[in-house]
Amino acid sequence: MSTQETDQAALRRRWRLMLGSEADNLPLAPADVPLERTLGALYDRQDGRGSLHGSAPNVARWLGDIREYFPASVVQVMQQDAMERLGLQQMLLEPEMLRSVQADVHLVATLLSLNRLMPSKTKDTARQVVRGVVEQLERKLGSPLRQAVSGSLNRAARNHRPRHNEIDWLRTIRANLRHYQADYQTIIAERRVGFARKSQSLRDIVLCVDQSGSMAPSVVYASVFAAVLASIKSVSTQVVVFDTAVVDLTPLLADPVEVLFGTQLGGGTDIDQALAYCQGLVKRPQETIFVLISDLYEGGNAKQMLARARAMVDSGVQMIALLALDDHGAPSYDHRHAAQFAAMGIPCFACTPDKFPDLMAAAIKKQDMAAWAAQNDIAVAA
Repeated sequence: MSTQETDQAALRRRWRLMLGSEADNLPLAPADVPLERTLGALYDRQDGRGSLHGSAPNVARWLGDIREYFPASVVQVMQQDAMERLGLQQMLLEPEMLRSVQADVHLVATLLSLNRLMPSKTKDTARQVVRGVVEQLERKLGSPLRQAVSGSLNRAARNHRPRHNEIDWLRTIRANLRHYQADYQTIIAERRVGFARKSQSLRDIVLCVDQSGSMAPSVVYASVFAAVLASIKSVSTQVVVFDTAVVDLTPLLADPVEVLFGTQLGGGTDIDQALAYCQGLVKRPQETIFVLISDLYEGGNAKQMLARARAMVDSGVQMIALLALDDHGAPSYDHRHAAQFAAMGIPCFACTPDKFPDLMAAAIKKQDMAAWAAQNDIAVAA
């Protein structure tokens, strides 16, 4: 194709996308269909073709889509247009209306995505809405996570040089039955088994969360889980979020709402930079569980990202890649990077929130995570 023909094709494509349904006579490439749908939801006449009204999940997905297709400067303009054309502005400007909305994870994701555009008089109401959803999630998911993690730690912990008050007498007796002295009717405790010392964390857990728009529900769930894990004294928990920058939100873990408002949903993705930062957090590789929550679409140095992941695994870190942490089905993710991670022994799969406590329990016990996923009917990327 000549340069002139290429330019004409590009011009036709721009006009087709600009005019939307008004230019059905112009051809539309199959790859451009999702892009036109995203534009149409905002700019087509509201005749039922693309409205986002009344659906927080639709709004959250649309906000993620525009970040995928357009640069940040254009995204800001489209968000402003959406607020004016689709009623989002009214929802955010009126605290009373915001209070009346059925709040869920998707609405929280929407509010966080629009946080920088939100009028100051509405921010307090938005925080109340977010806190209500977070408290619901903590009530539903907090106890199962604490029980699963604490139970696994109790079974996994061993101390072979215990002080007297740390001895696990039942296990010690079982371990020394062969040393039973019939004449004295007693057991010589040649080997003592004790509980791990309370002053030391038994596992170090690092949650590294991709905060690009498509991962918004995962960010919400991960923030709640991180706060719950931080309340368990037997583990040390750190949470890091990233796009093209890396932010360590560990100091905010006492309040998951603060963690959420510390995120800046949207932007690009630099997994390599995030892994580089997290490598510096690892002090005890053999006792560290590193959970990367990302769709693995890398906007930075992919070769270096893979090398860093390999180095972490080789050092003894137990690494898991969650392609999504939400209630939806199979996520969109970079299959090539997932396969390369899997070849390193890093299991890659999506996880629903109700499965996350069992996942962490299995990781603490150092089980085969691919086998765990298979037992739970979870498809593992390969």
